[in-house]
Amino acid sequence: MPLGLAALDELTAAFDGLRAALDGNDPASIESATSRIAKAAAAVRAIGVWRSDPAVRDRLEALRPLMEAARVRTNLLADHTKQRLSILAAQGAETAPLVYSR
Repeated sequence: MPLGLAALDELTAAFDGLRAALDGNDPASIESATSRIAKAAAAVRAIGVWRSDPAVRDRLEALRPLMEAARVRTNLLADHTKQRLSILAAQGAETAPLVYSR
């Protein structure tokens, strides 16, 4: 398997890992998955063959929907968290004792 395709396989696996991490509630696993994506993307960029090799370009194009889905899902989860924090801040005196009771 050419080096570019192997790097794309790792990038695909990294995005699958992020999707699985986003399904859970563990921030550490999300951080780890994000780091894995960064490393895999850097490896693809470093090879540089993706610009000239049609097979690699096609695989990268096929990966685009998965990357977009991860981006949208991350934004949605971040927005949801911001909304919950805003509600807590606005109603902190009433809500916080229920959430953070001693």
